[in-house]
Amino acid sequence: MVIKDKVYGKIKIKEPVLLELLKSPSVLRLKNIAQFGIPDKYYHLKNFNRYEHSVGVMILLKKLGATLEEQIAGLLHDVSVLAFSHISDWVFGEGQKGIEDYHDKLHKIFVKNTEIPKILVKHDFDLERILDQRNFSLLERSAPDLCADRVDYSLREFKHWLNPKIVSLCIKGLVNYNGEMVFSNQKTAFNFAVNYLKLQTQHWGGYEAMMRYYLFSSILKIAIEEKTLVEKDFWKDDRWVLNKLERSKKQKIKEVLKVLKNKRLKRIKNSSGDKIIKKFRYVDPKVISNGKLIRLSQLLPKFKTIIDKHRKINERGLIV
Repeated sequence: MVIKDKVYGKIKIKEPVLLELLKSPSVLRLKNIAQFGIPDKYYHLKNFNRYEHSVGVMILLKKLGATLEEQIAGLLHDVSVLAFSHISDWVFGEGQKGIEDYHDKLHKIFVKNTEIPKILVKHDFDLERILDQRNFSLLERSAPDLCADRVDYSLREFKHWLNPKIVSLCIKGLVNYNGEMVFSNQKTAFNFAVNYLKLQTQHWGGYEAMMRYYLFSSILKIAIEEKTLVEKDFWKDDRWVLNKLERSKKQKIKEVLKVLKNKRLKRIKNSSGDKIIKKFRYVDPKVISNGKLIRLSQLLPKFKTIIDKHRKINERGLIV
């Protein structure tokens, strides 16, 4: 199988286990789940899907020399994402407080109820080991480190709308340093990290995204309260849930969906009400400098000031 990826270009996949997983219903389901949480019809930016991201993570790991086992874990890392991605955190978890970990809690339960365990057993891979992302240091690491998950979705947004020119440079600058993803030089690390913060402030934590998350999750809660939807519906995909939501006769749901169709929402300033906040995402990548790993903020103290500036912007949140 030859994959033509928008970020990494053409890559040939020949490993039988990857080929079978790529064609499995649970992985293909991700094609119908929007990366940004809200489908294009009701969002201000054009989405890519969770399938593209998951395949991208697998490819990036392959490029960095990760084991086949880690590539499998990368391909499957988002397979448990519910319909509307992180919107589920706002519906079932504490997304409004900046906590986005709901699907992580479901990961093992979700996967064990799919065809994936049989595929892994067939190819002699340990399911429990692959489902524990702590085993894979290139795939997942806590912020502010780099990891394949964090890097891939950022590169896709750079490519989509923010700064396409730096994508190839960032990819070339990434290095596998004893199982840790780092940058080979300070300039590339700074380019990536600063643009990552722009994604945080201009998109993920921006007014449009926060207000749309708030509005969309509020009508999903209404639909659940009136029994139009149940939590198990979210185990399917965006199309399934959206079809049920749009059929609701509830006037409030209809009104909000109509508002969300606008590509720019009317900015409302409230002095009282509930405060919502998006998760603050940032990176402070390690860089190879004189044969040692040093954080960008240590090499370039002004970068810490830039992080603090964006953190303060995020802390303001939004009063609704």
